[in-house]
Amino acid sequence: MKKNPLKLKLPILNLGRLIVFLTIITGLVMMMNTFIASYQRQQIILLESRLELNHAYATKIAQSTDRFLANALQQLNVSAKRLGQQFNRQTQTEEVERLYRQTNDFSATGVIDNTGNLKAGSTGRSGITGSPLNSAGVKLALNRKAPTISPPYHNHNGQLTIAISQPIFDPQGNYLGFVSGAIYLGQANSLDGILGHHYYSDTSYVYAVDEQRRLLYHPAPERVGSIVGENRVIDLVLHGLTGSQRVINSQGRDMLAGYAPVAATGWGVVAQSPTEHLTEPLTSNMLDLILDTSFPALAILILAWWVARLIATPLTELALRARELHTTNPNHSLHSIRSWYFEARQLKRALMQSQASFLHQIDKLNETAQTDPLTGLLNRRGLVDAFNILAQNEHAFGLIAIDIDHFKQVNDTYGHDAGDQVLKYLADVMKKHSRQEDILCRNGGEEFLMLLPDVTLDQAIQAAERLRAFVANQDNIPGSGRLTLSLGVTRWSPNSNESIDTALKQADEALYKAKETGRNRVNACYSS
Repeated sequence: MKKNPLKLKLPILNLGRLIVFLTIITGLVMMMNTFIASYQRQQIILLESRLELNHAYATKIAQSTDRFLANALQQLNVSAKRLGQQFNRQTQTEEVERLYRQTNDFSATGVIDNTGNLKAGSTGRSGITGSPLNSAGVKLALNRKAPTISPPYHNHNGQLTIAISQPIFDPQGNYLGFVSGAIYLGQANSLDGILGHHYYSDTSYVYAVDEQRRLLYHPAPERVGSIVGENRVIDLVLHGLTGSQRVINSQGRDMLAGYAPVAATGWGVVAQSPTEHLTEPLTSNMLDLILDTSFPALAILILAWWVARLIATPLTELALRARELHTTNPNHSLHSIRSWYFEARQLKRALMQSQASFLHQIDKLNETAQTDPLTGLLNRRGLVDAFNILAQNEHAFGLIAIDIDHFKQVNDTYGHDAGDQVLKYLADVMKKHSRQEDILCRNGGEEFLMLLPDVTLDQAIQAAERLRAFVANQDNIPGSGRLTLSLGVTRWSPNSNESIDTALKQADEALYKAKETGRNRVNACYSS
């Protein structure tokens, strides 16, 4: 059993309510769109501004670090030249103490001879004078015999250290050793001061990494010396690039990062801010703005509702009166509607004109609605009405389905105007060969139907044969010269168990067999 599909019935709103509803919804949507667009635009500006500032600050820190390292080398160079002139214990002691105390640049200073022995050490220097030193910084300086900034390494106390050194040569150019300044990362010194300060006093911060992705500085001291995992910004800055980017860092946090390399060492400096800490105040500000504008917005919506009602009232009344245009005696007059603006006045005038012409048109519409305009026969709508009348009055009838043989060739050979002449000719012949009570119909294209009330099947077959023979014997048919017909005949009776649709199908099947067996013939279905 075929189930009827479930249809969703939507509520029907009248025009006034619809206009009010759309006005309020439009106002709310526009307000929300304005707030959302404003929020998104301000967020973009805020994030782009912070990215630019972090980039500028990272560049500044990188440049400051470069200057600090260059200045440290310059300080050591002054001492190296003096020591080259006087490489004695007094001068060595004076220079290391001066370097250690005159600035906060070095955590410890010392003079090491060309065999790696400590000749003099500052107050903060570990090691006994005269003892050999085997740290990575000492070995690198001895091998290079040139100004050196060592990669970070752990000294014998486990402190992450950078050693900066200048070689010492005597007046004859003999290599005597070097003077060194050590910087303990993670402890208070000038480098820590450069890296440890961010322009913003919020949750923004700076960190630095070396070429091995090792943290040289981080606001969390326990992370200094650790290796940073996957981080796009670090990949870029260690390739010598500078810029800014929104990135998910190795800790999984959304960050706005600016980055710049330190030219002297290949380190990378990153200044970054947590994205969420920037957007939270913006969200709070937007909520405050919504609250501040809610009362004026409510007043505007009420005004819009009142104006919409004022506009909708005449349209609603006109819509109600339009329902009565199909009646000859409307209950209300269109004249009583107050159409106070142009569009409503024009609509009212149009409805009045339509109502005035309705009675004149109704008869013409009734006549033409059921008639085929080309042949003057009934169309399918008229045929349905005829079927209903015959069935209601329990009239049996013969049913003849007619099709013009090779009609397509007529159109293709002589054109559609000739085809129309053939159709009109056949309609005229059907009228001449039928009774007054017979019902004639053009079913579509070149197909026609004849309903013959109160006849037997044999009588219907005889009528079909007369029509076929007449047409076949004509040799001057307008539009084609000669013409033949194929006809299918059946009969419907109110006493049968078959529907009219079944009778139509039987007539079509009989017509198909007539065409299949050679055309220009009548075939009957006797099952009814």
